[in-house]
Formats: sequence, C-alpha cells, structure tokens
Amino acid sequence: MIEILTPQQIDRARDTGALVGRILQTLKQRATVGVNLLDLDRWAKQMIEDAGAVSCYVDYAPSFGRGPFGHHVCTAVNDAVLHGMPHHYVLADGDLLTLDLAVTLRGVAADAAISFVVGERAAPEDLALIETIERALAAAITAAHPGNRIGDISHAIGSVLTAAGYPINREFGGHGIGSTMHQDPHVANDGRPGRGYRLRPGLLLALEPWVMADTDVLVTDADGWTLRSATGCRTAHTEHTIAITEDGAEILTLAR
Repeated sequence: MIEILTPQQIDRARDTGALVGRILQTLKQRATVGVNLLDLDRWAKQMIEDAGAVSCYVDYAPSFGRGPFGHHVCTAVNDAVLHGMPHHYVLADGDLLTLDLAVTLRGVAADAAISFVVGERAAPEDLALIETIERALAAAITAAHPGNRIGDISHAIGSVLTAAGYPINREFGGHGIGSTMHQDPHVANDGRPGRGYRLRPGLLLALEPWVMADTDVLVTDADGWTLRSATGCRTAHTEHTIAITEDGAEILTLAR
C-alpha cells in the first residue's frame, strides 16, 4: 500500500517526527561509556510513554524476525547494523553505535536512525563510514522532489556509497511510512534513475542509507533479529522520515 497523507496528517507527522528526533538525541547524549543497552531501551520506553506515543517495535513481528521484537529502540553495535535487539551489553570507549527508533503519535508514524562513536576513541575509518552515509542521506533528500521517481532517490544514495568504495546491500532499505511504519514503496540504497513510483506531495518516506565496510552480506544473530556484517567489519546506518511537498522534501525527524 502506498499512502498519500492529507495536510492534517502531515501536521501530525511533524509532531511525531520531532518527538523521534528529540528522543534519539537524548539517547545519544546518554549513550556514554559504561551504559548498558538495556538502559537505553528503558529510557526510550519512558520517553515514548511520557509523550503519549506508541512504539512501532514492541509488537513488530515481520516474516524476517523471530516473533515480536519486544523492545522500544534498536541498538546495533560495531558489526551489527540493522534491527539490533537491546541486550545486556555495556558500551565501551570507541564502540560504533546505531540507534533506530520509530513511534506512532496521533495516528501517524515516524522513523529515524543515527550512528555515532561512543566515548573519545573514534577510529578514522568509523568516522568515514558515518560521514559517507550522512552524505548519501543528504543526496537522497535533495533528489526527493515532486515529479522525480523512487529510482532517482536510490541512485543518489548508491552514487555516494559506490564512490566511497563501499559494497551495497539492496535487500533492506528505505520505505513508505504513514499510518503504519512500513509501507510501499521500497527505497533501495542503489538503483536506476527515472524508474519506479513517481513522487507526489503527501507521500512520506523513511530514507535510510546503511553500509558495511567491506561486504554486502548480512548474517542473523541467534536472537533472530540482529543483522551483522558477515565479515565482522564495522557498519553504520542513518535515517530520516521526510514528507514530499510541492517545494521538495521536508525533513520531519529533526529534533526541535
């Protein structure tokens, strides 16, 4: 299903997106050396509930996962990149952490992710991963204007990632979003320009470039959810929910 939101729904999406952005920035500030991933999940739960919102993850049970996810934020560390299930792990100096959060507020969902290095020992190659996916996301947002197609967004992402020398996995990527978290269209992180669904005002998209340093192959943890690089290499993932407007893309998941 591809959902086109009304102006009233877009207004509500702005509130949802701002909440997601604020929670992620708060969690980033709290994700210091010595903090447990389960604490991050507990804090996310409290902030979601305090805002009167609902987690999109707790009851989420797609075909690729093992039962309901059961947590409020995805926490992927180092070689983990997607769907990182919070577990008993204490953050160390130099860990590369990705936080991915989606909530619904007043009937509209928003989804975003950030990657950053914990502590002071940031490896240059980790910073390069993060800088590249952030440039890829910026390129995707620039390409997301009415009249363009999904393939134009995918091509913009893929061009940045390929130029930086990273392999690209096209299995998981961005997606439509609205009254539910995951909708059509799928937005692969590489593709051919001029192909796919034509963008129109009222469409919400969650765009999410992610990379693994030296492979495009994923493996699944024993928890049935956490996806890691097959080689154990470092990974990074970023995401914003945007609205297609008459004037281009509006980023909804900035903290404000």
